[in-house]
Amino acid sequence: MFETSGEYFDGETAASQQVPVSISPNGIQFQLGAEWINWPMADLRCLQDQARDSGMILDLEDNSEARLIIKDRAATMYLWSLPNTLTKRKTSAKMKRRVLLWGAGAIVSVCLIMFVIVPALSNTLARYIPIEREVALGKYSLKQIEWMVGDDKDLVCDNALGQAALTKMTKRLTDNFETEYPLDVRVFRHEMVNAFAVPGGQVVLFEGLIKAAKTPEEVAGVLAHEFGHVVHRDPTRLSMRSAGTAGLLGMVFGDFAGGFAALALAEALVSANYSQDAEAQADVFSHELFARAQLPSRRFGNFFKQLRDEHGGGGRLMSHISSHPDLEGRENAAIAADVIGDAGFEPILTAAQWADLQNICTETGQ
Repeated sequence: MFETSGEYFDGETAASQQVPVSISPNGIQFQLGAEWINWPMADLRCLQDQARDSGMILDLEDNSEARLIIKDRAATMYLWSLPNTLTKRKTSAKMKRRVLLWGAGAIVSVCLIMFVIVPALSNTLARYIPIEREVALGKYSLKQIEWMVGDDKDLVCDNALGQAALTKMTKRLTDNFETEYPLDVRVFRHEMVNAFAVPGGQVVLFEGLIKAAKTPEEVAGVLAHEFGHVVHRDPTRLSMRSAGTAGLLGMVFGDFAGGFAALALAEALVSANYSQDAEAQADVFSHELFARAQLPSRRFGNFFKQLRDEHGGGGRLMSHISSHPDLEGRENAAIAADVIGDAGFEPILTAAQWADLQNICTETGQ
């Protein structure tokens, strides 16, 4: 027990009262007139930024306006030596409500930026990016994807005969439309049944997709669909939206180096979750391109059916297909848009060239 004196303010008037004070491990008692007031140790709080050597200002956890000032150095040292919660921050109900409101507002703001403002800006800004900047963005994105998918392995398939077959397939399609980009098509050595486009006219087919196809026209249908995304600059919009969202999340969670943004951008491009409208437009482009190239678009529709029949509705082998909604509807649309038919068209590749394309990831000489 430590006996001292203090200066008490009731919080309602400016007047102060000198009161006798008793300090014990249980708390503080002081005499106010004829009444002894008890402030339990667990409820005592010391106002912050108060120098201990000049005394302390005490109040209660319940945020009452009353204050007790103890200037006796020995008394304050004794009080600090006892088990206490003097420095515990006070949180009033009003303060808690304020924190909750600010927190909810911050979450709503982040969601608004991520799902409304960033997509709207990306759709607008994508139209004004210079072609050379878009190509540079695509090359950077492709490097990130190679690192993410390849785990330091060489992913690009470059068998000479297979590359020649791919070039012939690409030319049959690109001769029938114009684009601002120098189109670059390559194959990645990976079992995933997938294809994607990055900004700047660069398109990637996975070996797994080529192996899963029954005819070269099925692969060409996927390639024509990706060309549709390129022409409509969908990869650029997706890249800007993903990078903007990832950058915002990186700022929120402390990833100022940008690693999370780069990884999210690579993942977004591989997954290629475009809007339904973008997918529909790319499909229409592929159907029209097949008609101009004198190829049957029903082959593209058959590929969807074959993959669904063989692999079901999901899984790694279905990564390209599962990222595109309403598969049956798209299959039917491809068949309905066919103006060539299966008879009387010139195959996009000969049987030998098709075999070469399917072995494009085989090392030369094997």
